[in-house]
Amino acid sequence: MKKNNIPEQGPREQANKVGGKDEKAGQKARKRSGQHTIGLDLGDKSSRYCVLNEEGEVVLERSVGSTKKAMTQVFGAMPRCRIAMEVGTHSPWLSRLLEKLGHEVIVANARQVKLISQSSRKNDRLDAQMLARLARVDPQLLRPIRHRSEQAQGHLTVIRVRAALVDTRTGLVNAARGLAKAMGERLPKCDTDQMGQERLKMLPAGLREALRPLLQEVESLTEKIKECDVKIEQIGRTEYPETCLLRQVSGVGTLIALTFVLTVEDRERFAKSRDVGCFLGLRPKQSDSGESQPQLRITKEGDMYLRKLLVQGAHCILSHRGPDTDLKRWGLRLSDRGGKNDKKRAVVAVARKLGILLHRLWVTGEVYEPLRNSQATSKQKTVAA
Repeated sequence: MKKNNIPEQGPREQANKVGGKDEKAGQKARKRSGQHTIGLDLGDKSSRYCVLNEEGEVVLERSVGSTKKAMTQVFGAMPRCRIAMEVGTHSPWLSRLLEKLGHEVIVANARQVKLISQSSRKNDRLDAQMLARLARVDPQLLRPIRHRSEQAQGHLTVIRVRAALVDTRTGLVNAARGLAKAMGERLPKCDTDQMGQERLKMLPAGLREALRPLLQEVESLTEKIKECDVKIEQIGRTEYPETCLLRQVSGVGTLIALTFVLTVEDRERFAKSRDVGCFLGLRPKQSDSGESQPQLRITKEGDMYLRKLLVQGAHCILSHRGPDTDLKRWGLRLSDRGGKNDKKRAVVAVARKLGILLHRLWVTGEVYEPLRNSQATSKQKTVAA
Protein backbone atom coordinates (compact mmCIF):
# COMPACT_ATOMS: atom_id res chain seq x y z
CA MET A 1 0.00 0.00 0.00
CA LYS A 2 1.18 3.50 -0.78
CA LYS A 3 1.74 5.76 2.17
CA ASN A 4 -0.17 8.98 2.41
CA ASN A 5 2.46 11.68 1.91
CA ILE A 6 0.18 14.62 2.61
CA PRO A 7 2.01 16.81 5.11
CA GLU A 8 0.38 17.30 8.51
CA GLN A 9 -1.34 20.66 8.86
CA GLY A 10 -0.05 23.04 11.49
CA PRO A 11 -2.21 25.07 13.87
CA ARG A 12 -2.33 28.06 11.49
CA GLU A 13 -3.56 25.97 8.55
CA GLN A 14 -6.15 24.26 10.74
CA ALA A 15 -7.39 27.62 12.01
CA ASN A 16 -7.67 28.93 8.44
CA LYS A 17 -9.62 25.83 7.46
CA VAL A 18 -12.06 26.26 10.36
CA GLY A 19 -12.35 29.95 9.63
CA GLY A 20 -13.17 29.19 6.00
CA LYS A 21 -15.95 26.82 7.06
CA ASP A 22 -17.37 29.45 9.41
CA GLU A 23 -17.39 32.08 6.68
CA LYS A 24 -19.14 29.68 4.28
CA ALA A 25 -21.75 28.97 6.98
CA GLY A 26 -22.42 32.69 7.37
CA GLN A 27 -22.68 33.14 3.60
CA LYS A 28 -25.03 30.16 3.38
CA ALA A 29 -27.36 31.66 6.00
CA ARG A 30 -27.17 35.08 4.32
CA LYS A 31 -28.39 33.73 0.98
CA ARG A 32 -31.73 32.67 2.48
CA SER A 33 -34.33 35.42 2.41
CA GLY A 34 -36.22 36.71 5.47
CA GLN A 35 -35.10 37.47 8.99
CA HIS A 36 -33.56 34.56 10.83
CA THR A 37 -33.79 33.61 14.47
CA ILE A 38 -30.72 31.98 15.98
CA GLY A 39 -30.36 30.01 19.18
CA LEU A 40 -26.82 29.94 20.57
CA ASP A 41 -25.89 27.46 23.30
CA LEU A 42 -22.62 28.72 24.78
CA GLY A 43 -19.76 26.48 25.81
CA ASP A 44 -16.34 27.21 27.21
CA LYS A 45 -14.38 26.15 24.11
CA SER A 46 -17.05 25.77 21.43
CA SER A 47 -20.70 26.76 21.10
CA ARG A 48 -23.61 25.31 19.17
CA TYR A 49 -26.02 27.42 17.12
CA CYS A 50 -29.26 26.74 15.28
CA VAL A 51 -30.72 29.00 12.56
CA LEU A 52 -34.49 29.13 11.94
CA ASN A 53 -36.15 30.83 8.98
CA GLU A 54 -39.42 32.80 9.09
CA GLU A 55 -41.46 29.58 8.88
CA GLY A 56 -39.63 28.09 11.87
CA GLU A 57 -37.70 25.55 9.82
CA VAL A 58 -34.13 24.62 10.74
CA VAL A 59 -31.92 25.87 7.94
CA LEU A 60 -28.52 25.53 9.59
CA GLU A 61 -26.95 23.85 12.61
CA ARG A 62 -23.25 24.22 13.32
CA SER A 63 -20.63 24.58 16.02
CA VAL A 64 -18.41 27.63 16.40
CA GLY A 65 -15.43 28.38 18.61
CA SER A 66 -16.16 30.50 21.68
CA THR A 67 -13.68 33.20 20.64
CA LYS A 68 -14.12 36.72 19.32
CA LYS A 69 -12.48 35.83 15.99
CA ALA A 70 -14.65 32.76 15.33
CA MET A 71 -17.87 34.52 16.36
CA THR A 72 -17.08 37.50 14.14
CA GLN A 73 -16.37 35.25 11.14
CA VAL A 74 -19.72 33.46 11.48
CA PHE A 75 -22.16 36.13 12.59
CA GLY A 76 -20.42 39.06 10.92
CA ALA A 77 -21.25 37.48 7.55
CA MET A 78 -24.98 37.25 8.34
CA PRO A 79 -27.64 39.93 7.93
CA ARG A 80 -29.40 41.31 10.99
CA CYS A 81 -30.82 38.39 13.03
CA ARG A 82 -32.45 37.82 16.37
CA ILE A 83 -29.95 35.83 18.46
CA ALA A 84 -30.86 34.20 21.78
CA MET A 85 -28.28 32.84 24.19
CA GLU A 86 -28.17 31.67 27.79
CA VAL A 87 -26.64 33.84 30.47
CA GLY A 88 -23.19 32.65 31.50
CA THR A 89 -19.49 33.43 31.66
CA HIS A 90 -19.19 34.29 27.97
CA SER A 91 -22.55 36.01 27.49
CA PRO A 92 -21.46 39.56 28.56
CA TRP A 93 -18.67 40.05 26.00
CA LEU A 94 -20.46 38.03 23.31
CA SER A 95 -23.70 39.97 23.59
CA ARG A 96 -21.78 43.24 23.19
CA LEU A 97 -19.89 41.84 20.20
CA LEU A 98 -23.05 40.66 18.43
CA GLU A 99 -24.79 43.98 19.03
CA LYS A 100 -21.83 45.76 17.42
CA LEU A 101 -22.29 43.45 14.42
CA GLY A 102 -25.86 44.73 14.09
CA HIS A 103 -27.83 41.83 15.56
CA GLU A 104 -30.70 41.86 18.01
CA VAL A 105 -29.45 39.98 21.08
CA ILE A 106 -31.56 38.32 23.77
CA VAL A 107 -29.78 37.00 26.88
CA ALA A 108 -32.05 34.39 28.45
CA ASN A 109 -32.26 33.48 32.11
CA ALA A 110 -32.41 29.78 31.32
CA ARG A 111 -33.05 28.76 34.94
CA GLN A 112 -36.42 30.47 34.62
CA VAL A 113 -37.20 28.56 31.39
CA LYS A 114 -38.09 25.03 32.47
CA LEU A 115 -38.29 23.82 28.87
CA ILE A 116 -34.48 24.16 28.88
CA SER A 117 -33.35 23.73 32.48
CA GLN A 118 -35.57 20.72 33.26
CA SER A 119 -35.68 19.04 29.87
CA SER A 120 -35.29 15.24 29.84
CA ARG A 121 -33.51 15.51 26.47
CA LYS A 122 -30.90 18.12 27.27
CA ASN A 123 -27.93 18.54 24.94
CA ASP A 124 -26.23 21.44 23.17
CA ARG A 125 -28.02 20.93 19.84
CA LEU A 126 -31.52 20.74 21.31
CA ASP A 127 -30.85 23.61 23.72
CA ALA A 128 -29.80 25.86 20.83
CA GLN A 129 -32.89 24.84 18.87
CA MET A 130 -35.20 25.49 21.84
CA LEU A 131 -33.65 28.93 22.41
CA ALA A 132 -34.26 29.80 18.77
CA ARG A 133 -37.89 28.63 18.82
CA LEU A 134 -38.73 30.50 22.02
CA ALA A 135 -37.06 33.67 20.76
CA ARG A 136 -38.98 33.40 17.47
CA VAL A 137 -42.37 33.10 19.19
CA ASP A 138 -41.99 35.57 22.10
CA PRO A 139 -38.67 36.80 23.58
CA GLN A 140 -40.35 37.41 26.95
CA LEU A 141 -40.65 33.63 27.37
CA LEU A 142 -36.87 33.61 27.90
CA ARG A 143 -37.07 36.03 30.85
CA PRO A 144 -34.39 38.21 29.21
CA ILE A 145 -31.77 40.01 31.27
CA ARG A 146 -29.60 43.00 30.40
CA HIS A 147 -25.83 42.93 30.75
CA ARG A 148 -23.97 45.99 31.92
CA SER A 149 -21.64 48.01 29.69
CA GLU A 150 -17.98 47.17 29.18
CA GLN A 151 -16.86 50.17 31.25
CA ALA A 152 -19.13 49.25 34.15
CA GLN A 153 -17.99 45.64 33.91
CA GLY A 154 -14.36 46.75 34.12
CA HIS A 155 -14.96 48.91 37.19
CA LEU A 156 -17.04 46.19 38.82
CA THR A 157 -14.13 43.78 38.29
CA VAL A 158 -12.10 45.81 40.80
CA ILE A 159 -14.85 45.29 43.37
CA ARG A 160 -15.05 41.57 42.58
CA VAL A 161 -11.30 41.23 43.00
CA ARG A 162 -11.54 42.88 46.41
CA ALA A 163 -14.33 40.49 47.40
CA ALA A 164 -12.22 37.49 46.38
CA LEU A 165 -9.28 38.79 48.42
CA VAL A 166 -11.51 39.30 51.48
CA ASP A 167 -12.94 35.78 51.20
CA THR A 168 -9.43 34.32 50.88
CA ARG A 169 -8.20 36.26 53.91
CA THR A 170 -11.18 35.11 55.97
CA GLY A 171 -10.48 31.50 55.03
CA LEU A 172 -6.83 31.77 56.07
CA VAL A 173 -7.69 33.39 59.41
CA ASN A 174 -10.27 30.71 60.14
CA ALA A 175 -7.73 28.02 59.24
CA ALA A 176 -5.15 29.53 61.61
CA ARG A 177 -7.67 29.72 64.45
CA GLY A 178 -8.77 26.13 63.89
CA LEU A 179 -5.22 24.80 63.84
CA ALA A 180 -4.41 26.66 67.04
CA LYS A 181 -7.49 25.25 68.79
CA ALA A 182 -6.49 21.71 67.78
CA MET A 183 -3.29 22.23 69.79
CA GLY A 184 -5.15 23.54 72.82
CA GLU A 185 -4.27 27.20 72.12
CA ARG A 186 -6.25 30.20 70.92
CA LEU A 187 -5.42 33.22 68.82
CA PRO A 188 -6.61 36.50 70.37
CA LYS A 189 -9.95 37.95 69.27
CA CYS A 190 -9.70 40.68 66.63
CA ASP A 191 -11.07 41.67 63.25
CA THR A 192 -9.55 39.98 60.22
CA ASP A 193 -7.89 43.21 59.07
CA GLN A 194 -6.09 43.38 62.44
CA MET A 195 -4.77 39.82 62.25
CA GLY A 196 -1.01 39.52 61.70
CA GLN A 197 2.19 37.93 62.92
CA GLU A 198 2.18 39.94 66.14
CA ARG A 199 -0.84 37.89 67.26
CA LEU A 200 1.42 34.83 67.55
CA LYS A 201 3.40 36.10 70.54
CA MET A 202 1.36 34.22 73.15
CA LEU A 203 1.62 30.85 71.37
CA PRO A 204 4.30 28.18 71.93
CA ALA A 205 7.38 28.48 69.71
CA GLY A 206 6.64 25.39 67.60
CA LEU A 207 3.05 26.39 66.86
CA ARG A 208 4.10 29.97 66.28
CA GLU A 209 6.52 28.99 63.52
CA ALA A 210 3.98 26.61 61.96
CA LEU A 211 1.29 29.31 61.70
CA ARG A 212 3.61 32.12 60.62
CA PRO A 213 3.26 31.45 56.82
CA LEU A 214 -0.53 31.72 57.10
CA LEU A 215 -0.45 35.05 58.91
CA GLN A 216 2.19 36.38 56.54
CA GLU A 217 -0.25 35.75 53.70
CA VAL A 218 -3.00 37.40 55.73
CA GLU A 219 -0.89 40.54 56.11
CA SER A 220 -0.13 40.54 52.38
CA LEU A 221 -3.81 40.18 51.53
CA THR A 222 -4.69 43.02 53.90
CA GLU A 223 -2.31 45.34 52.04
CA LYS A 224 -3.80 44.34 48.68
CA ILE A 225 -7.31 44.92 50.00
CA LYS A 226 -6.31 48.41 51.13
CA GLU A 227 -4.96 49.09 47.62
CA CYS A 228 -8.30 47.99 46.17
CA ASP A 229 -10.10 50.31 48.61
CA VAL A 230 -8.05 53.24 47.31
CA LYS A 231 -8.93 52.35 43.70
CA ILE A 232 -12.62 52.02 44.57
CA GLU A 233 -12.61 55.42 46.28
CA GLN A 234 -10.94 56.97 43.25
CA ILE A 235 -13.38 55.38 40.80
CA GLY A 236 -16.37 56.50 42.84
CA ARG A 237 -15.06 60.05 43.22
CA THR A 238 -13.99 60.64 39.60
CA GLU A 239 -16.25 58.43 37.47
CA TYR A 240 -19.48 58.18 39.48
CA PRO A 241 -20.14 61.35 41.49
CA GLU A 242 -23.75 60.22 42.05
CA THR A 243 -22.41 57.87 44.72
CA CYS A 244 -22.25 60.92 47.02
CA LEU A 245 -26.07 60.96 47.06
CA LEU A 246 -26.18 57.36 48.22
CA ARG A 247 -23.50 57.80 50.88
CA GLN A 248 -25.81 60.16 52.77
CA VAL A 249 -27.45 57.09 54.32
CA SER A 250 -25.82 55.72 57.46
CA GLY A 251 -24.32 52.28 56.88
CA VAL A 252 -23.60 53.02 53.20
CA GLY A 253 -20.02 53.71 52.20
CA THR A 254 -18.29 54.01 48.86
CA LEU A 255 -18.18 50.23 48.39
CA ILE A 256 -21.95 49.74 48.71
CA ALA A 257 -22.78 52.93 46.79
CA LEU A 258 -20.47 52.16 43.87
CA THR A 259 -21.55 48.52 43.68
CA PHE A 260 -25.19 49.62 43.62
CA VAL A 261 -24.61 52.15 40.83
CA LEU A 262 -22.55 49.74 38.72
CA THR A 263 -24.99 46.86 39.15
CA VAL A 264 -28.14 48.86 38.39
CA GLU A 265 -26.22 51.07 35.92
CA ASP A 266 -29.30 52.83 34.53
CA ARG A 267 -31.39 54.58 37.15
CA GLU A 268 -34.32 54.82 34.69
CA ARG A 269 -34.57 51.06 34.17
CA PHE A 270 -37.19 50.75 36.92
CA ALA A 271 -40.61 52.35 36.68
CA LYS A 272 -40.81 52.41 40.48
CA SER A 273 -38.07 52.30 43.09
CA ARG A 274 -39.91 49.42 44.76
CA ASP A 275 -38.91 47.21 41.82
CA VAL A 276 -35.32 47.27 43.09
CA GLY A 277 -36.25 44.79 45.82
CA CYS A 278 -37.50 42.31 43.22
CA PHE A 279 -34.46 42.94 41.02
CA LEU A 280 -32.12 42.00 43.88
CA GLY A 281 -34.10 38.95 45.00
CA LEU A 282 -35.15 40.48 48.33
CA ARG A 283 -38.87 39.84 47.91
CA PRO A 284 -40.59 36.69 49.26
CA LYS A 285 -41.48 33.89 46.90
CA GLN A 286 -45.16 33.40 46.13
CA SER A 287 -47.09 30.15 45.86
CA ASP A 288 -50.63 31.32 46.55
CA SER A 289 -53.59 29.12 45.70
CA GLY A 290 -57.09 30.11 46.75
CA GLU A 291 -57.07 30.93 50.45
CA SER A 292 -53.63 29.36 50.94
CA GLN A 293 -50.92 32.01 51.19
CA PRO A 294 -47.81 30.32 52.66
CA GLN A 295 -44.97 32.50 53.94
CA LEU A 296 -41.89 31.61 51.90
CA ARG A 297 -38.24 32.61 51.76
CA ILE A 298 -36.91 35.38 49.55
CA THR A 299 -36.21 34.54 45.91
CA LYS A 300 -32.45 35.33 46.06
CA GLU A 301 -32.49 36.27 42.38
CA GLY A 302 -30.31 38.95 40.88
CA ASP A 303 -26.83 40.00 41.94
CA MET A 304 -25.74 37.98 44.98
CA TYR A 305 -22.85 40.26 45.99
CA LEU A 306 -24.92 43.45 46.04
CA ARG A 307 -27.60 41.65 48.03
CA LYS A 308 -24.91 40.59 50.51
CA LEU A 309 -23.65 44.18 50.83
CA LEU A 310 -27.16 45.53 51.45
CA VAL A 311 -27.66 42.96 54.20
CA GLN A 312 -24.38 44.10 55.75
CA GLY A 313 -25.60 47.69 55.55
CA ALA A 314 -28.86 46.65 57.23
CA HIS A 315 -26.92 45.07 60.11
CA CYS A 316 -25.01 48.34 60.53
CA ILE A 317 -28.25 50.36 60.54
CA LEU A 318 -29.90 48.14 63.15
CA SER A 319 -26.84 47.95 65.41
CA HIS A 320 -26.64 49.93 68.64
CA ARG A 321 -23.91 52.05 67.08
CA GLY A 322 -26.14 53.12 64.18
CA PRO A 323 -27.72 56.59 64.42
CA ASP A 324 -31.45 57.04 65.00
CA THR A 325 -33.31 56.97 61.66
CA ASP A 326 -36.78 56.14 60.36
CA LEU A 327 -35.38 53.01 58.75
CA LYS A 328 -33.82 51.84 62.01
CA ARG A 329 -37.02 52.45 63.98
CA TRP A 330 -39.05 50.52 61.41
CA GLY A 331 -36.62 47.61 61.46
CA LEU A 332 -36.53 47.45 65.25
CA ARG A 333 -40.35 47.32 65.38
CA LEU A 334 -40.24 44.30 63.08
CA SER A 335 -37.58 42.56 65.17
CA ASP A 336 -39.47 43.17 68.44
CA ARG A 337 -42.50 41.12 67.44
CA GLY A 338 -41.08 38.20 69.39
CA GLY A 339 -41.04 35.50 66.73
CA LYS A 340 -38.18 33.05 66.35
CA ASN A 341 -36.92 34.41 63.04
CA ASP A 342 -38.18 37.99 63.34
CA LYS A 343 -34.68 39.46 63.73
CA LYS A 344 -33.49 37.77 60.54
CA ARG A 345 -36.61 38.86 58.69
CA ALA A 346 -36.14 42.41 59.96
CA VAL A 347 -32.59 42.50 58.57
CA VAL A 348 -33.78 41.31 55.14
CA ALA A 349 -36.68 43.78 55.20
CA VAL A 350 -34.34 46.66 56.07
CA ALA A 351 -31.96 45.56 53.29
CA ARG A 352 -34.84 45.70 50.80
CA LYS A 353 -35.93 49.12 52.05
CA LEU A 354 -32.31 50.28 51.87
CA GLY A 355 -32.09 49.32 48.19
CA ILE A 356 -35.32 51.18 47.48
CA LEU A 357 -34.08 54.25 49.39
CA LEU A 358 -30.76 54.30 47.51
CA HIS A 359 -32.51 54.16 44.15
CA ARG A 360 -34.92 56.90 45.19
CA LEU A 361 -32.10 59.20 46.25
CA TRP A 362 -30.28 58.46 42.97
CA VAL A 363 -33.34 59.30 40.86
CA THR A 364 -34.49 62.42 42.69
CA GLY A 365 -31.16 63.81 43.92
CA GLU A 366 -32.81 64.76 47.21
CA VAL A 367 -31.02 65.50 50.46
CA TYR A 368 -31.54 62.57 52.79
CA GLU A 369 -33.49 63.34 55.96
CA PRO A 370 -33.01 60.44 58.42
CA LEU A 371 -36.10 61.27 60.55
CA ARG A 372 -38.35 62.76 57.90
CA ASN A 373 -41.34 60.47 58.51
CA SER A 374 -41.08 60.65 62.29
CA GLN A 375 -40.94 64.44 62.27
CA ALA A 376 -43.92 64.66 59.92
CA THR A 377 -45.93 62.34 62.20
CA SER A 378 -45.09 64.38 65.28
CA LYS A 379 -46.17 67.58 63.54
CA GLN A 380 -49.50 66.02 62.59
CA LYS A 381 -50.06 64.95 66.20
CA THR A 382 -49.21 68.46 67.42
CA VAL A 383 -51.66 70.05 64.98
CA ALA A 384 -54.37 67.56 65.92
CA ALA A 385 -53.85 68.27 69.60
